[in-house]
Amino acid sequence: MRLTKRIRHRFGISAPRMAVRTQLAWYWRCLGLLILVSVAFALGTWIYDAGRRFSGSGHGELEQEVKRLRDSVGKLQSETARLRAVSDASESRLKIEQSAQRQLVSQVKLLEEENSRLKEDLAFFENLAPSGDGLSINRFTVRPDALPGEYRYRLLVLLGGGRKNRQFQGSLQLVVSVQSQGGDGMIVIPDPAKPDNAFRLSFKYFQRVEGTFRVPREVKVQSVQVRVLEQGTSQARAVQSVDLS
Repeated sequence: MRLTKRIRHRFGISAPRMAVRTQLAWYWRCLGLLILVSVAFALGTWIYDAGRRFSGSGHGELEQEVKRLRDSVGKLQSETARLRAVSDASESRLKIEQSAQRQLVSQVKLLEEENSRLKEDLAFFENLAPSGDGLSINRFTVRPDALPGEYRYRLLVLLGGGRKNRQFQGSLQLVVSVQSQGGDGMIVIPDPAKPDNAFRLSFKYFQRVEGTFRVPREVKVQSVQVRVLEQGTSQARAVQSVDLS
């Protein structure tokens, strides 16, 4: 009975399934492994070459792009330098024009002042009587100037109609009355011992005189007297004073 059960159990319906495997020879297995390694090597070589080609192409394009950018930067630098030169030239011309404009304004101002003085002279001469044979001082003014202790004076010296054929030769003298802590005093300009050509007079009809003089800063000018001296004499031919106190 036991033997029968064993036979049924092993060869019957309930017997375990059996797997039939084909056994390959070792040389076939080596051949397959060799083929697999060859394919893997070929695939790796192809991937490496493709990578090199791709990398080489990308590097070339990168160099071309860098070159293009460098060319663009060079062009921009050249254009910037050109525009900077144009700007500098324009700024220089503008400064020159501004300087010239300031000079023109200054010249126009001087011409306007001169024109105003000429108009005053013309009005004065038109109202002046043609008769008379003396020397006179007209429109004598003294005003403080820009610097401390400096004063500017103006006057018109006129020769009467009776001496039109004679040239007047002489000089101008200023007597400045001053006040200081030490008391009152007088300053004669120019110094009689040191004649100054700036104070010389030479005219036939009239001469307009304008100039400046300086006194010490610590003194106060009370009045200024102008004297016209004829050449060869010490006697004043004409005198006029202006009070500044």
